[in-house]
Amino acid sequence: RAIHPKTTSAFTHLSTTPSSWNRHRAVANKFPLFASTATPKTGPIMNHSSPFTSHDRARRVGLDQIQECGKRLRDGGLVSFPTETVYGLGANAMDESACQSIFAAKERPLTDPLIVHVTNNDSAYALWRACSDTATTKYNLEQTILEQLCEKFWPGPLTIVAKASTQVPLVIMAGTGFVACRNPNHEIARAVIESAGIPIAAPSANKFGHVSPTTANHVWDDLRAEDIWIVDVENSNGGEGVSKDSLATRGSCNVGVESSVVKLEMIPGGKARIAMLRQGAVSVDQLESCLVDGEAVDMQNVELVSKFKNVVSEDESSVSPGQTIRHYSPNVPSFLLSQKCIGTLAELSGKHRQVLSRAVVIDYGQQLAATEQVALDYRDLSTCGDSSEAAKSVFETLRWAELVEGSRVIVFPDLQPSSSDALALAVKDRLTRAASGNTVDELTESLLSSSTA
Repeated sequence: RAIHPKTTSAFTHLSTTPSSWNRHRAVANKFPLFASTATPKTGPIMNHSSPFTSHDRARRVGLDQIQECGKRLRDGGLVSFPTETVYGLGANAMDESACQSIFAAKERPLTDPLIVHVTNNDSAYALWRACSDTATTKYNLEQTILEQLCEKFWPGPLTIVAKASTQVPLVIMAGTGFVACRNPNHEIARAVIESAGIPIAAPSANKFGHVSPTTANHVWDDLRAEDIWIVDVENSNGGEGVSKDSLATRGSCNVGVESSVVKLEMIPGGKARIAMLRQGAVSVDQLESCLVDGEAVDMQNVELVSKFKNVVSEDESSVSPGQTIRHYSPNVPSFLLSQKCIGTLAELSGKHRQVLSRAVVIDYGQQLAATEQVALDYRDLSTCGDSSEAAKSVFETLRWAELVEGSRVIVFPDLQPSSSDALALAVKDRLTRAASGNTVDELTESLLSSSTA
């Protein structure tokens, strides 16, 4: 599976105007890709059990090297570290060259923005126009909403997108003028960011479009040939700012899916619109409750909408990551099974058995339990349908599935979650994008032919 980002080494300097950004993109499309620094590979992503090779440039570091990680980030290097959502690939958010290294390592298009990670709210306020030193009273509503959301949900798995202040590098924003900020709730992530003493831009630490990483081994599998450091908890004995007891109880990524992303913008009439662009652990209902309970905002002036089903192409700039239809994808063709299709699998026919013998089944709540003894391999994200349990294991399971020997396709149910279950909605979103939105009503041999197309 080849990913072709619209990026090039021509991006040595980025202007701060949208028109200049468009010109840079036009130039970029005429040049070779802003390629990874790695030696090109063919075939599926290698598993971490593969032996170390001369092409490996990544380095695993322990928690006793957190301070060195901070210095590396200040000096423009890349460091991967765990958060409560997934592993991130961090760089100095205020250094354009360092941020461009993220795009190169991930083979990520410049149209996909980066999230800036901070450890205190004031650092984020400085990056948003409404809260910056130059803000005027016309931004009062916007500022109040930003501060109220931050005070309620931070640190935690919520990313907030708002109009950027003038100091934010354009490369982070994909030329949109909006910047995404998050304050993570993970001890190791916070220790790394604080040791750097600067805002850190950090998307997921994987090749663009591939399954997100939730362990250091996942990062190694995807980025072992890149010049990065990987904070590896398993190789650590504790370190400055991080307790051993915390490591033993919290694990690496205890939410397991990326943060919810909400965009705040002002609309005509002096009102504000809050749009959910990517579903994570925080729901639209929780956002509304926060603002209502805070009593500082007149809800008649606020519009709340869910837009996390939006889909953009890779050459279309977005204010939020995770918006392309093909995302979080295994290196094996994957499909959603409609509820109609699931109903036909209660009694398996010979045709079903033939297809399933070459398929890996990822289940949720035992909807596909009848296939377990017939499928090439089978796992259930949560036999009892617990969305928290499923979210913690969905990316690990997708990575496992692509490595099952003999697998021709991966199938999983098209979930129908309650609108109030944020994590179930998040799991549905990740599985939908893993399958590139492809839903089938019938299990036929035509699915197997897709693996050779």
